Amino acid sequence: MHTLETSLKTSLKTSLKGRSLLTWLDYSESEIRFLLDLAVQVKTEKRRGERHSRFAGKTLALLFEKRSTRTRCAFETAFGEEGGHPVFLSTDDIQLGAKESIEDTARVLGRMFDAIQFRGFKQSTVETLAAYSGVPVYNGLTDSFHPTQALADIQTLEENFGPAKGKKLCFIGDGRNNVARSLMVISAKVGVRFTIITPKQLYPKADLVKTCRDLAVTSGGEIQITENTEAVAEADAIYTDVWTSMGEESQKEERTRLLSPYQVNQSLMEKSNRKDTIFLHCLPAIKGEEVSSDVIDGPQSRAWDEAENRKHTIKAILLASLSAG
Repeated sequence: MHTLETSLKTSLKTSLKGRSLLTWLDYSESEIRFLLDLAVQVKTEKRRGERHSRFAGKTLALLFEKRSTRTRCAFETAFGEEGGHPVFLSTDDIQLGAKESIEDTARVLGRMFDAIQFRGFKQSTVETLAAYSGVPVYNGLTDSFHPTQALADIQTLEENFGPAKGKKLCFIGDGRNNVARSLMVISAKVGVRFTIITPKQLYPKADLVKTCRDLAVTSGGEIQITENTEAVAEADAIYTDVWTSMGEESQKEERTRLLSPYQVNQSLMEKSNRKDTIFLHCLPAIKGEEVSSDVIDGPQSRAWDEAENRKHTIKAILLASLSAG
């Protein structure tokens, strides 16, 4: 497709070729905007039934410490249907950080693969892989950030309301989790008015909030942190996530106590005072806990579009960083 080929050449000018994606803090507004536009193009190709082989002869290592449905499937299908060869590697398959250091694993994989995806616990692990592998490394989720999810979230917001700048997105739930943090960063970069609604015990760290507020001054966005559920008023989108993240199961009872008043149900959706407010969730959802079934399965939900968009945004990231130009 000529338009996409032209876009990929443009990506070289915006320094995306060969880039890792560890957090959106490392990307400019124009670079994020380019990836969003590219995701729209590849989604259009998919809907038209077009087939390409832009990753023919390329290989992608998929490193997983944590289980996954959407991240794994999105990376495997996005890479594979373009003719590339993705290789899934769990901690049962390789020596990542066990018998072999992360640095040495990175050096070896970097000589065998064109790129690496990591989904696991520590942000330092994905940073080490990027520092020592010599190839692009993509953060498929760490305890700190979930950047590929956030890009799909913004694409979904734009599919419903047009350009993200100036739109109001509210995240309600655990304000410290990786999804909330990544949404705060990307919102600050692209000019979204972003609100985290959470108990004070679960406020995100002040240093990241300050960084994002400083970024929002430039982009025209806004970052708000509050306990008050009335803050969803006039929201374009209301977003939630599970109350207990992977690796924090021992805290489930305490999280349930803190977050039960923050369930996204029809009553809370109505607080937006808008009939066109959409509901978003990164999935998997525990229906009856963080969200009621009538909301996530109802007409305002865009959770399934959002899940599909993981694939298109990930393909855009891969194309921009691995394109031959």
